[in-house]
Order: sequence, then C-alpha cells, then structure tokens
Amino acid sequence: MPVESGSSASSRQAKQKRKSHSLSIRRTNSTEQERTGLQREMLEGQDSKLPLSLRSNLLDLFGQIEREFENLYIENIELRREIETLNDRLTAEGQTIDGGDLTKGALKAKASHSTSQLSQKLKTTYKASTSKIVSSFKATTSRAVCQLVKEYVGHRDGIWDLSVTRTQPMVLGTASADHSAMLWSIETGKCLLKYLGHAGSVNSIKFHPTEQMALTASGDQTAHIWRYMVQLPTPQPVADISQTPCDDDIDFSDKDDAEGDGDGPNECPSIRVSSTTLRSHQGVVIAADWLVGGKQVVTASWDRAANLYDVETSELVHSLTGHDQELTHCCTHPTQRLVVTSSRDTTFRLWDFRDPSIHSVNVFQGHTDTVTSAVFTVGDNVVSGSDDRTVKVWDLKNMRSPIATIRTDSAVNRISVSVNQRIIALPHDNRQVRLFDMSGVRLARLPRSNRQGHRRMVCCSAWCEDNSSCNLFSCGFDRQAIGWNINIPALLQEK
Repeated sequence: MPVESGSSASSRQAKQKRKSHSLSIRRTNSTEQERTGLQREMLEGQDSKLPLSLRSNLLDLFGQIEREFENLYIENIELRREIETLNDRLTAEGQTIDGGDLTKGALKAKASHSTSQLSQKLKTTYKASTSKIVSSFKATTSRAVCQLVKEYVGHRDGIWDLSVTRTQPMVLGTASADHSAMLWSIETGKCLLKYLGHAGSVNSIKFHPTEQMALTASGDQTAHIWRYMVQLPTPQPVADISQTPCDDDIDFSDKDDAEGDGDGPNECPSIRVSSTTLRSHQGVVIAADWLVGGKQVVTASWDRAANLYDVETSELVHSLTGHDQELTHCCTHPTQRLVVTSSRDTTFRLWDFRDPSIHSVNVFQGHTDTVTSAVFTVGDNVVSGSDDRTVKVWDLKNMRSPIATIRTDSAVNRISVSVNQRIIALPHDNRQVRLFDMSGVRLARLPRSNRQGHRRMVCCSAWCEDNSSCNLFSCGFDRQAIGWNINIPALLQEK
C-alpha cells in the first residue's frame, strides 16, 4: 500500500474540511431549497399575472431579506446575553473575572474603586449646597402665596392688553380683538365703560398719567385718545377664596371659550367717537404709550416704524425708523424722555429724547427670535422678553451683555415689572404666568387648575401698585382678565 507524503496528507485534510463545510452549507441550502420549492409550488397554484421567472426572483429576494433578519435576531440575542453577563459582573463589585481576562478584571476593579471614590467626593462636596438649594426652594413654594381675587369676563374675543389707571378712580382697562376696549371696576368686576371707536382689533391700552384719558392702538392703522367719566359702584362682600400655593401643578383640559358671554358689558355705557385720532401709519398699530408728562405719545406699527405725536395738535413730531421687521411693542420711561421699541428682527432699540437737538439710538442685540416686549424698570434697567423663551435684564449703561438671563419653557409675551416689589411677571404661551426677581431667581407661579387660571395663551400682565386687593392682572386668549393678590415676603425678594 503506498504511503502518502506530508504535503498530500495536509492537502487531503484541507479538502476534507472544505468538503465538510460545503456539506453543511449544502444541508442548509437544501432546507431552504425545499422550503423555496414548496413556496414556488404554492405560487404556481395561485392565479397571478406576473411571469413565473419574475415571481421566482421576488421569492429569492424575500428569502435573502428573511435570512438577514434571522442573522440580526441571533446577534441581538447574543448581545443581550453579553449585557446580562456584564451586569452580573458589575453587580459583583470587586470580584475578579475568571478566565484569561485578569488584566481587564484588574482594570475594572480599579475603575470601580475610583468611581466609588469620585461618587463619595461629589456627595461630600455638594451635599451642603444641595441642602441649601432644596431648603430655599421649599421655603419659596410654601411661603409665596398667590390668590385669585376677581375674574373680568365680557369680551367676545381674546384680550391682547390691559392696564391700570395711575390716578383715582382706579379702574382696569382691557383691549380686545373684538374691536372694543373696556373699563372695569377692580373691586366688583363690573364693566363701567365700553369704547367702540375702532374699526379693527384693539391691540393696546394705556392711561394718561394725570388725566382721565385713555390711549388705544388698533389694527385699523390708527391710535385713538378718548376721555372717560366713570363712577365706581359700591363694592360687595367678596366670597372668601382659600389661599392657593403658587406652584399648583394641577392641569386641566383646554376649554373652547370662557364661560359667561354675559349681557353685563352690553348694559354699560359706551363711547363711539375719539377725542383725537392719530393717523400716519401704513400698517397695524400694535402698541402705544404716553411719554412722561402726557403731552406726547409714541406708537409702534407693523410698518416697521414708531411715531412720536403731539397730543394737542395730533401732528407727527418724529418718525423713528431703523427696525428691519415689524414692531411688536413700545414702552416709555416713567420719569425720563426715553422710549424703547421691540421688533420681530430680534432686537430692541432705545430712543433718547432728553436733548431736543440730539436723538440718540442704541440697539440691543441679545435674542435669537422675536422680541415681544421691552419695558423700563426703576433706575437704569430694561427687561426684554422674547419668543426664544428667554427674558433678559439689561443695564442701560452697558448694553453689551445682560446682567441677568431667565430661561423658560415657553415663549414670553408682554411682560411687566412691579415698581415697588421689583418683581417681573412673565405671561407665557403655555397658559402659565411666572414671577421672577430682577436677578433671575424664580419666586412663584400663578395657580392654574380646573377652577382658576387661564385656559389659553396669556398675552399680557400688568401690576397695580396702589390697590390692596389686586396687585397683578393678566389677560389672554380665553377672553378674560384675572386679578391676583401676590404676597411675596420681603425675605424671598431679598434672595
């Protein structure tokens, strides 16, 4: 018998391996071929307009897809097993890894040890500061009390703006998309007067600093100045409303309309003719305000300009141009001849009229979306709110960067700042009204539940410094204005 050489023996073994491998493949392929044959026979027995060759190609493609999914499924199972094994090893905490992975085990034990040390260090370092933060938060939520006092219902469309008179008698004014402005008794919630002089949505209302005159801006491209005479009704006993913590997290389903389109406002007297009509804008007049002294007014329009008028002559004094897009708001300083205008171009501008010969303009660029409002505070600060979900406090002496930034979870509409308490009220698109101090620390959130609060977007807020029952008002798309009593302890304000 001939003896095989080493090379022939090795080649024979390689052929046997290839043969066994090919046999295993053939065995698998034969199973698939049997299954494919059965499927093809079933396809041949079915009625179809496709040629048999095309149907066979489709079947082969589907088979390949099925095999790919099988492989992915097997890999997924193996990965899950490996994850479970790793989890078991991590749970052991300090046990060595058997097998030849001693190096990895040592590294893992070292990493586990260093991780535990780091965790302990973090706990020790930040335990005290975290406790302080939590304790201050608990004190804020438990001691800051916001109470709903009165609801002012009667408009037949959303309320864009509201304001409170600066002189007696103290009344609340609202501007609505139903083409009307209303004056309300703060104590009783009764409509005292209705202004019907505009032919479009009334977007803004502001009261004269010393006289009984109101300034309204409208979508009819005009601003009106009209006088009013009201007599406050005798206040009735108010039902005791339990005090509600400011962080009321109860939510409710959105309702279509505010309840009570009553006939009360229709019974109150109305004014249909203005004392003065200011015309010169080529677009919607979105806001208007009185300059200090009440002898001039400024208006902001969608025609990208703000106009300064003389009240006595109704003449246009200055046209303030420079914004690249529509204006959204304007505000005047309470004691100086300063005007701030905000725009959809993501900026707001400060106009200085203190020197009649020089009208300086400063541009503030700090937002990334529409600046919905910018208002003055006591001193040299301006607070701006934007659709980019931020509110920023600026120093007029340094406009390069804000001194405080408040980040929220919803777009911010027309904000207001309390002169006495130095608190910022932020109305949001998500029906919330939040309160912050000038350093950006959150103080409270007005309650919003099934029984109280706004049901739709809150458009505006306004503070009342001289009224004991209601010191904050808000209005929105739910066609109602709400009067709140805000009790922020002095200790929280200092923080």
